Amino acid sequence: MENSYPEKPEESKDVKIKQPPVLFRKTQKIIKEISSRVGGILLTYWNNPGGSVCDNDVVAFYQMLKSIGYQERIYLFLKSCGGNVEVSIRLINLLREYCGEIVALIPLECSSAATMIALGANEIRMGPMAYLGAVDTSLTHDMSPVDRDNDLVSVSLDELKRIVRLWSKESGVNSDNPYHALFPYIHPLVIGAVDRADSLSVMLCKEILLYHIDDKSKAESIATALNSKYPSHSFPILQKEACKLGLNVAKLDNVTNDLLLDLNELYSEMGQKAITDFSELKYHNNEICNIIETDGLQIYFKWDKDWYYRSAERRWVPMNDESHWWRCELSGGKLKNTMFHLA
Repeated sequence: MENSYPEKPEESKDVKIKQPPVLFRKTQKIIKEISSRVGGILLTYWNNPGGSVCDNDVVAFYQMLKSIGYQERIYLFLKSCGGNVEVSIRLINLLREYCGEIVALIPLECSSAATMIALGANEIRMGPMAYLGAVDTSLTHDMSPVDRDNDLVSVSLDELKRIVRLWSKESGVNSDNPYHALFPYIHPLVIGAVDRADSLSVMLCKEILLYHIDDKSKAESIATALNSKYPSHSFPILQKEACKLGLNVAKLDNVTNDLLLDLNELYSEMGQKAITDFSELKYHNNEICNIIETDGLQIYFKWDKDWYYRSAERRWVPMNDESHWWRCELSGGKLKNTMFHLA
C-alpha cells in the first residue's frame, strides 16, 4: 500500500492512528491511459461525501494548470455532491485562462455546485450512471435551525416558498401572514439570506454559461430552469433531460466510462474513513476529502483531527486540528508527499 505520511504521535502505546492510503502510482496509470484514449490532458476533480467544492480548491487547481500550461482542450473528470456555488465561477474562469475548450467527463454524481462547474464546459459527456443536479438555493446560516445532534441545518428557498404557497392556498385570502408562524423555527435573517442567495445562484449559472454560449436568452432559460424547475435539490438530471434543457450533452463511451469508474474506485479507497476510536466520547478522524490530479501531480485535502463529544451540548467538537492539503508527486522515482500550505 502506497503511503508516505510523517509519523504522528500516538494517543497511547496500544492505539495506532489509522491513515488512509495514497494510491498515486495506481491513479497515475489510469490517468495516463484515459489521456491517451481521449487524446488530450485529463484533469480530475473528486470529492468524497465528506468533501465539497470550496475556496481553496481554486488555488489547488492553479497549481495543476501551471504544471500543464495552456492547452487547446482540457478533459475534466467531475465527481462531487456540490459545495460553495461562488467557487464554481472562479474555477471556470481559471480554467478558461489555461484552455480554449473544456470537455466535462461525468460517470457518476455531479450535483449542485459541481453541476454549475459542468455548465462551463463546451461539451458534457455522461455515462449511464451519471447525473447532474438542480441548483436551487439552500444554505446553512449562523442563525439556522439545529438538528437532533445540535448541528446547523441548511434551509431551502424552494421549501420555504412551498410552505407559503400551501399556507395561502389552504387558509384563503384572509389568512394571517405565514411568516409569523415560521419565525419561531426559522430566523428572519435566514429567510432573507436564502432569498438573496437565490438571485445569486441564477446569476452565477447564467454567467458561467456565457463563457461558451453567445445566446443570452438561452443561457437565461437554462439557468432559470436549473434553479426553479425541479421538485427537489437532489433531483437527478439524466442525459436525456440535460439535452432538453439545451446543454451540449453526449454519451460517454463505454471504455472511458469504465476507466473513470476504476479511477473513482481508487479515489474512494483513498477517501475511506480512517477513524481511530479511543472511547465512546472521543475518536480521531483521518479522511481524504478532495482530490485534484493530472499527469504527474496529485493534490488532496485530508482531515486530521480529534473529535470529543460534549454531552451537555449534544454535539461533537473538533480539537487538535492538523488538517492540511498535501502535494504528491514522483521525485527521482520515489513518491514525494509533502504538505501544501493554503490559507
